[in-house]
Amino acid sequence: MRYVLYISILCFLISCKNSTEEKIVDDTSKTMEQISEKTLMEWDDDSLIYPEEKHFKNIRQVTFGGDNAEAYWSFDDSQLVFQSNNSAWGMECDQMFLMNASETFKGDKQPPMISTGNGRTTCAYFLPDNKHYVYGSTHLVNKECPEVPLRKNGKYVWPVYDSFDIFVSDLEGNITAQLTNEPGYDAEATVSPKGDKIVFTSMRSGDLELYTMNIDGSDVRQITDELGYDGGAFFSPDGTKLIFRASRPKTAEAVKEYKDLLAQGLVQPTEMELFICDADGSNLRQLTNLGNANWSPFFHPSGEKILFSSNFEAERGFPFNLYLIDLDGKNLERVTHSQTFDAFPVFSNDGKYLAFSSNRNNGGGRDTNLFIAEWQD
Repeated sequence: MRYVLYISILCFLISCKNSTEEKIVDDTSKTMEQISEKTLMEWDDDSLIYPEEKHFKNIRQVTFGGDNAEAYWSFDDSQLVFQSNNSAWGMECDQMFLMNASETFKGDKQPPMISTGNGRTTCAYFLPDNKHYVYGSTHLVNKECPEVPLRKNGKYVWPVYDSFDIFVSDLEGNITAQLTNEPGYDAEATVSPKGDKIVFTSMRSGDLELYTMNIDGSDVRQITDELGYDGGAFFSPDGTKLIFRASRPKTAEAVKEYKDLLAQGLVQPTEMELFICDADGSNLRQLTNLGNANWSPFFHPSGEKILFSSNFEAERGFPFNLYLIDLDGKNLERVTHSQTFDAFPVFSNDGKYLAFSSNRNNGGGRDTNLFIAEWQD
């Protein structure tokens, strides 16, 4: 799944109370440059950028503590929504939080929570009006955090909770619509930059496939139909293509293992490649053939490259770093040079900034924090 649980599963490998003076920007017409260029440009020192990371001009660490991931920009680039299980904020499992792009959360400073606080949440994404967002949540079935199995038959697994459904909420945490109500897993929703479609992963066919729907949940269409887990999909900047991660069990033994685990609501995340297709599912093809886990892909603002996380160069499953690759699978380039974990890269809509999650600068612990880098090609 495209959420911070992945970090918890792999953490063995990788061995803030609101101030009353602060508030979320209400004027959603403001752009990144308007919200406080002075604050935004108060970059951290260059020690957070490794010498080989030539695409990072400057960098800011945004969170300090817990697992923080999947920070997605509002359409006007003024805010981000992200998920966190930071115990210092009273979290037992992932909930959704909102921040201005210029903010940093350190010490007792805490962003506003904008999910219900019940169940587990995943994969939030802004809607075009910048006043609402979509996300997956298990709260209708159980207000408590669901169990998190980490191993099955000695192998690491992700849970695929059948209690996940997709909801629309305003930025105060009020649910305004429920977009899915089919039996089984519905989650991992992201929105087209065109503002017309949502792509998500669902179990409604009996397998984990991609689907699209209109912003209001209508006109649901199945996009993929091959055996294996299809998830973590994103639209291209022009809305015409989809990039996603997938497992494709080939041998009889692998197929049986996949089906047996799926029947228990589990998948293995250790062997995944990137696939690309048109937004209607046509022209589907495999983009990478690197081995190990290739995931969390996101289109470069040009629409001509994909930025993704991978451990294909790792001998023991770590580290995870970010890589760029062309849409024809050529010109693979390593972007980050961490010895731990870099993932969930998301470009701002104007292409100037990159939000991502990393274990860098965590004192050698397991915390995964959000960073914003000034991007240069």
